Amino acid sequence: MEKPKKKSRQQVYTLLVQVGRKDGDGLPEGATGAALMIYASGVDEAEAVRETVAILKQADLAPLDVTGYGTLEEREAQGHDIPAEEQELMQRALDENSVVVAQMTEFYNGEESMDASDEIAN
Repeated sequence: MEKPKKKSRQQVYTLLVQVGRKDGDGLPEGATGAALMIYASGVDEAEAVRETVAILKQADLAPLDVTGYGTLEEREAQGHDIPAEEQELMQRALDENSVVVAQMTEFYNGEESMDASDEIAN
């Protein structure tokens, strides 16, 4: 008799990660860093953050700060408008148990002090 498939405890979290410069990071010349909007799967947000930071370090990026915005349901409850394309990337992160970089914005000359969270709330 086949066992019923276990329901996954994985959820997808929206993270905003600020990265600094590091040799070999692939950021454009003159950039002082970047903000990455990421969808990461995990059993909780802490696991999603740990996995994301580990993967970014493997990719020669220098994570400086991570801000969590919660799951799709939590974001919708906060009134965030989440387009279908974003929801598809979130589903991909869940299906593949992976980290998906949805957007990268490079910073130049100290722009990183700007409030990058504006991008998420819109």
